[in-house]
Amino acid sequence: MASAEPRRSRRPSPEEGEGTARAKPARKTSARRRVSGAAAAMRSAVEQVSELLGRVPESVSSVRPIEDGWEAQVEVLELERIPDTTSILASYKVTVDAEGELISYERTRRYSRGMIDRPT
Repeated sequence: MASAEPRRSRRPSPEEGEGTARAKPARKTSARRRVSGAAAAMRSAVEQVSELLGRVPESVSSVRPIEDGWEAQVEVLELERIPDTTSILASYKVTVDAEGELISYERTRRYSRGMIDRPT
């Protein structure tokens, strides 16, 4: 059974011109949206920190929700050495907002890869 109403998802042809009613897109590419969950927030943070530092983070050692986004500790290789256990890493505190945009980052610690944290 065919519907009398035209389908809204059809794209108008170039001949139909601008005056033709069009269906609104599901979302604009420039619209900001909330990232869904810690994993998505951290993928976004790692990508942005990598771009700023020019180094790909090795891991995310912690992540926690905050009032308006996420906060994480991201581990970055800063100086590669031989043997690998003497390479220098840094831990960065990274904050992203609810949309996954980087708000701040701060280096909180530098250490050699072979160093083990000892309880105090």
